[in-house]
Amino acid sequence: MTELMLFVAGLLGGALNSLAGGGSFIVFPALLFSGVPPVLANASNTYAALPGYVSGAMGYWTSVAGYKDRLVLYGVISALFGYVGAELLLVVSDQQFSLVVPWLMAFAVTLFVFGNRINTTLRARGGERRGMKALGAVLILSLLAAVCVYGGFFNAGLGILLLAFLAMAGMTDIHAMNGLKLYISSIVALVAVARFAFNGSIDWYHGSIALVGVTIGGYAAARLARFIPTLWIRMGVIVYGIGMTGYFFWTAYFA
Repeated sequence: MTELMLFVAGLLGGALNSLAGGGSFIVFPALLFSGVPPVLANASNTYAALPGYVSGAMGYWTSVAGYKDRLVLYGVISALFGYVGAELLLVVSDQQFSLVVPWLMAFAVTLFVFGNRINTTLRARGGERRGMKALGAVLILSLLAAVCVYGGFFNAGLGILLLAFLAMAGMTDIHAMNGLKLYISSIVALVAVARFAFNGSIDWYHGSIALVGVTIGGYAAARLARFIPTLWIRMGVIVYGIGMTGYFFWTAYFA
């Protein structure tokens, strides 16, 4: 039953990532419910999400072509600070991480609820930001570094934060933004997974079951996306995410 639950959670999580985002809201709790300790569950969730990031980035590669000048700089920052985030995860205990999880979940759910509105507002102002001088550029890259630290530490909500960063960096082409988002996510996840693997902090058995489900679910949902109302999916993810956040607060602070 544990294996079946993880596979189904992976299917649903992969489908959500393709359709609306928020797949980690399902896969991460499923790993916890399977008995995987919190830090290992978080690391295993990043491992399960990695193939979807890579395949998605490849799918958007033609849209990213016009921004090749950013790839090296963004890639270096993603690798360095994604590693920092992974290191931070490895120095906290399961008990400490359990206390942090509800707040991270609440932050990620809030981003999911308001992410589109934030990104639309920032894209509308993108033209004003193209003329930013050296100081502005440093601040923007510092924001990317902070987002990558978050992604290396806790994967949920990373895509929304990256879209907000790219909008602040002056981008307006949503396809190119999605491509760069997945490119950066791939590097952050790859570096984090490598660090977690070296430390023995990935539950390969349970994580791989979720990974297979995520890969299949993501592919199937991409093929069927035009038949599924995205608004319904978003509302379901929001309700589920709020419920899981409440559950984690209860178990961490009141149970």
